[in-house]
Amino acid sequence: MSNPESKPETPGAGTDQPVNPEQEQPDTADLDAGNDTPDAAEADASAAGDNGDSAGEEESSNPTVEDQLAERTEDLQRVTAEYANFRRRTARERDALVAHAKSSVVTEFLPVMDDLDLVDQHGDLTGPLKAVHDKITGTFGKLGVTRFGDPGDGFDPEIHEAVQDISSGDDKVIGTVLRPGYMFGDRLVRTAMVIIADADSPAE
Repeated sequence: MSNPESKPETPGAGTDQPVNPEQEQPDTADLDAGNDTPDAAEADASAAGDNGDSAGEEESSNPTVEDQLAERTEDLQRVTAEYANFRRRTARERDALVAHAKSSVVTEFLPVMDDLDLVDQHGDLTGPLKAVHDKITGTFGKLGVTRFGDPGDGFDPEIHEAVQDISSGDDKVIGTVLRPGYMFGDRLVRTAMVIIADADSPAE
């Protein structure tokens, strides 16, 4: 018959060593340490390499002092060239404006010279009229105004205005000058009005 006072056996009963719960449950810290595999080490190395590459790219993208100096030098050279071109262009425009103004003044005096030339052809250019003629001629010379268009000169359609052509050959010259032409420097002020004749024709 069973003894009612007997107690149920517990785990570890009848053994000399007690049960330790810590030995039965594995330590999670040890498991985590065991999971530190070579794959994790490679990932860390790859991340470090990426950081190094990024730093290298950032360093290479930053311009050096030499690059900045070269860029500023090119900018200075470009600005200097543009300023030199501007000065030359301005000087040409100023010279052209001055030449145009002087040419306009000379043009206003040409009818006076034409009248004095007609008087001179008749032999009446004396006294005050001759003095005026000489003064205008001297002023034209100082300004660089030259007269052209003499009998026997070769005909040039660029500067000669032909009102009549009595020539019969290809060797055309000025036969008669009806009105002289004038140049201001290399600028044409007025064409010469002429009659074309042959080179061997007597000049009038």
